Amino acid sequence: MLSNCNCISNGQNPKIATFVFGDSLVDVGNNNYLVSLSRADYPPNGIDFGMPTGRFCNGKTMLDFLAEEFGTIASPPYLAPYAKGPLILQGINYASAGSGILNETGQIYIGRINFDAQLDNFANTKNDMISLIGAAATDELVNKALFVVNFGSNDFIANYFVPDYIKEFWQPKTPPPQDFIDSMISKLRLQLTRLFNMGARKIVVPNVGPIGCTPAEREFNGKLKNSDCVAFPNQIAQSYNIQLKNLLTELSNNLKGSIFLYANAYRIFNDIVTNYKSYGFEVPDTACCTEGGRYGQIIVCNPTSTYCKDRTKYVFWDLFHPTEATNSIIIKRLLDGDINDISPMNLRQLLSL
Repeated sequence: MLSNCNCISNGQNPKIATFVFGDSLVDVGNNNYLVSLSRADYPPNGIDFGMPTGRFCNGKTMLDFLAEEFGTIASPPYLAPYAKGPLILQGINYASAGSGILNETGQIYIGRINFDAQLDNFANTKNDMISLIGAAATDELVNKALFVVNFGSNDFIANYFVPDYIKEFWQPKTPPPQDFIDSMISKLRLQLTRLFNMGARKIVVPNVGPIGCTPAEREFNGKLKNSDCVAFPNQIAQSYNIQLKNLLTELSNNLKGSIFLYANAYRIFNDIVTNYKSYGFEVPDTACCTEGGRYGQIIVCNPTSTYCKDRTKYVFWDLFHPTEATNSIIIKRLLDGDINDISPMNLRQLLSL
């Protein structure tokens, strides 16, 4: 029931468990239980969902749409008090807004659960599943499950791009871009290998989207309306994405039985922003939920913010996050897209295996 659980169900029994790791793009409420500056459990967030749930969106995330497509339950947040018992066998969402691959990422938000800690939480869930159904059945469930790993944006937005005078408390100075990317890839290799060693076999990893096209980056970099996206954030994202794709190929070759899917979120989202009219949008650069600034966001979406009447016409809900309408387009392309959108196969093909 929505009054007790911010889940979506379109069927009685899930066909596959889904375990989600990531940041605010896929957080469904874990940060509600943290002392954090990155929370979305208040209006107008969730205005089209029926209530605020902790989703950084006016409505459904990509994974909500995925659950609907396959008649499953959208995985509940790990920290929710109801996420226990048999419900965990249908999958859990460990994602936390403000989190990243690197443990120092997101310190500006105070509370968040980075990837290493999310993996620790999954280990706890796996032990709980063993207590419920036994080790053999747990191994089978985890081997067949879908794993989504959505990180990277905050390692740039809430770490690399943070001014040195702020982050001097956790690192001496900002390294060169390539050194920083190398550190992300090295850390991610260890994390994904750990996930594999805990039984994950079907793992979808979206790359970093065109963060230079977000209302926040446009605002903070002084871009004029209707101008191009901010170049440097997009360039560093693309450099990271190249190495991420190579890493996933390496892991697929070296970890027997694994299937790592590279989801090209950058390509899909950039296409939406560039060709927004063809998708039915009218506003590709300004946040629907507004609180000052030329692009509608210099403060996070909050109860004092105003918001657009027709959310279906906006690509962005707030300073960083897509609207429900945008999320629906992205997931459709990940479900049925060609190898330019997601490789070496799409989600529908993966889940049919």
